Amino acid sequence: MAQYTLTELATYQEDVRKSRFAALASKADNPDEALRFFAEHSVPTATHNCWAYRIGNEYRFNDDGEPGGTAGRPILQAIEGQQCDRVAVLVGRWFGGIKLGPGGLIRAYGGVAAQCLRLGSRIELVDEEQLLLQCTFADMALVQSRLGTFGARIQAEEFDAAGVRWQVGVPRQLADALVAAFTDLTRGQGRYRREADEQGH
Repeated sequence: MAQYTLTELATYQEDVRKSRFAALASKADNPDEALRFFAEHSVPTATHNCWAYRIGNEYRFNDDGEPGGTAGRPILQAIEGQQCDRVAVLVGRWFGGIKLGPGGLIRAYGGVAAQCLRLGSRIELVDEEQLLLQCTFADMALVQSRLGTFGARIQAEEFDAAGVRWQVGVPRQLADALVAAFTDLTRGQGRYRREADEQGH
């Protein structure tokens, strides 16, 4: 089944029995990115800032003071129900004086999160292979300029005295071609490791 992520920030707001629910959803490539998104967008004036993210097999959710299982988990279920991955969803609630009860909270948080994702601008995720690429500073600019040709995206970047080390996600069907081009561009000096080959090269 196809999986989707968001191309830009998505928002949706709804009033449920005098409580206001405001959802914000964003693409997140790793848990740190998701947690940063929640930290930056949580609203101090909201009664609750509840959230969930799913990134591949990793997921987390937070009820932020709502009864256990009535907020974060329904948001996570909305992410899964909308076939989304690499997505973080934050739902703020401003209490309006009428208690919704567990069932009402589950429907409100889940429904607002699902509608936010449904209305968001989405793109299908491509099956990717993870590569670790290492090259010298001399080769860095050339290699980086060619990554886009293979639909590759840099997920993490580290520098040391020897040069740069990238963790790269590349469409699985283009991984062989990228490795061949990388070897060529670095005249065989670059080092790489594929997720399917932990022995390295």
